[in-house]
Amino acid sequence: MKRNPRKLKWTKAFRKSANKEMIVDSTLSFAARRNIPTRYSRELIATTLKTMQRVSELHEKRERAFYRQRMAGNSAARRAADRKLVEENQHMLPEVRARLSQAGIETAETDESEAISNEDAYAVALPKTGALRKRQRALEQDSMDIE
Repeated sequence: MKRNPRKLKWTKAFRKSANKEMIVDSTLSFAARRNIPTRYSRELIATTLKTMQRVSELHEKRERAFYRQRMAGNSAARRAADRKLVEENQHMLPEVRARLSQAGIETAETDESEAISNEDAYAVALPKTGALRKRQRALEQDSMDIE
């Protein structure tokens, strides 16, 4: 059965037509086959191998830059989708709710003044890793110095 390669997502033709692959790049011309016989020369082979390695490095670097540029707009959309998912499924987070209730924080919405005053309670309720652990230690030191 014949099919149009530009409609099959796994083909190079599709990826190039959908701007998922680099189409115009000078490093791609080095990969083309050349059926020109040349006389063996040790220096020519050495320089060719060095050139091939350098061209592959350039090609990989350009591919990474191309991918980064293509994916640049996705982070904000992905973050918004993640926030929406968490907000819609708050009831599925029993551990966080339990820790917050133990720390004396209500899970219902609070106004900004309460949220600011409950900031330290959040630090107690959340797992103590990295910056939160350092902050908690600093708060404990301050409370010990005051007493």
